[in-house]
Amino acid sequence: MSEETLRESIQSLGNALDRFGEALAHPDPDAIVMDGTIQRFEFTFELFWKTLRRFLQREGLDTASPKNTLRHAYRRGLLDREQLWLDMLEDRNRSSHVYNAEMAQEIYGRLALHYRELRECFERLRSRGIEG
Repeated sequence: MSEETLRESIQSLGNALDRFGEALAHPDPDAIVMDGTIQRFEFTFELFWKTLRRFLQREGLDTASPKNTLRHAYRRGLLDREQLWLDMLEDRNRSSHVYNAEMAQEIYGRLALHYRELRECFERLRSRGIEG
């Protein structure tokens, strides 16, 4: 894994976070906006755990799964609230494998909290000198 790959990963993640934030900013979202916002959460979360995995690889630790990556990132101080990240993983898994309108409403209700945590962690990663 090269530094360039990690930098590209951080850049893509920043773009995904911006798009996720834009979706959350819609007032009075209808079902289509909610679904699109959930989709943006899914791909942002996916990019996030893979970026964390690349960062851990740079430090000599290879992780294979999202859960394993999140646990190691927490132990290394990259994440503040391990359980919140595991809850985000569960929301991503639930939303990407089964569609249920009630479940979508529940997940959508947690997205603002997820966004704040994702954004805070992203800024922390950038401040640790990951971005070139």
